[in-house]
Amino acid sequence: MRLPGPMHVTNEGLAFLLEMATIVWLVWWGFATGGNVLIGIILGIGAPTAAMTLWGLFAAPKARYKVALPFVLLVKALVFGAGALALYGVDRPAWAVAFAVVALLNTALATADRDARFHSEPHRL
Repeated sequence: MRLPGPMHVTNEGLAFLLEMATIVWLVWWGFATGGNVLIGIILGIGAPTAAMTLWGLFAAPKARYKVALPFVLLVKALVFGAGALALYGVDRPAWAVAFAVVALLNTALATADRDARFHSEPHRL
């Protein structure tokens, strides 16, 4: 399913916002959950850093390593799932569910759109 131009741009923009929100939720969770200042700093910086590293290596549009789509989707599920769990961990269960649903729908639409665009464009050798 190929999204029309404005919907494609909107969905890609939403994907970026979801990625940034995930980082914010992980920072929030890490600093709120730490228990003491040192653990809070480690979790508040470490969790989002791990998520960004994983994303940049495998799931970003210009990822360092090109991997098969199922692995990309697994990485996205892990990172967005961590974001949803982080929201749940700071006692925002409704936000966590809403975030997970929006991230799932956005990823499904983006995946279908990219697949349709790939198959509709001529391939060069």
